[in-house]
Amino acid sequence: MEKKLIDGVGIRKLQPIVDERGWLMELFRSDWKEYERFGQLYITTCYPGIVKAWHYHKKQTDNFICIKGMAKVVLYDARENSITKGVINEFFMGERNFMLLKIPPNVYHGFKAIGNREAWILNIPTEVYNYSNPDEFRVPFDSKDIPYDWAAKSG
Repeated sequence: MEKKLIDGVGIRKLQPIVDERGWLMELFRSDWKEYERFGQLYITTCYPGIVKAWHYHKKQTDNFICIKGMAKVVLYDARENSITKGVINEFFMGERNFMLLKIPPNVYHGFKAIGNREAWILNIPTEVYNYSNPDEFRVPFDSKDIPYDWAAKSG
């Protein structure tokens, strides 16, 4: 059974183009439906066992691509007027599952490296970071306001 995607979230499977020389993969294009506008491009990393969560933006849309290692990216919709209020989405992305993940404003998000390697995530947000007035609002990773446990799940 497929889980409900949070309203405004977008995913696009990314496909490497392989030949005898190596491979190439388009990560983000201005003619894709996920594209809104360009703010900046940056890389963020996470060491194994570390959780980088929770935060959200009021204006900015994030566009995540894990380019090295594997990451579990989790989203939580706490928006009052959202049709998906209370929904949690988990995405396992990276070298074994390349994807572009579009995260709309006001959706909490965080990630952690899975496995025993550092995860590298590129972000192409729609806004330039404002050092004097950042559009970034944080909540502790273990906040009781977000019904999610970052512990590894076994089955």
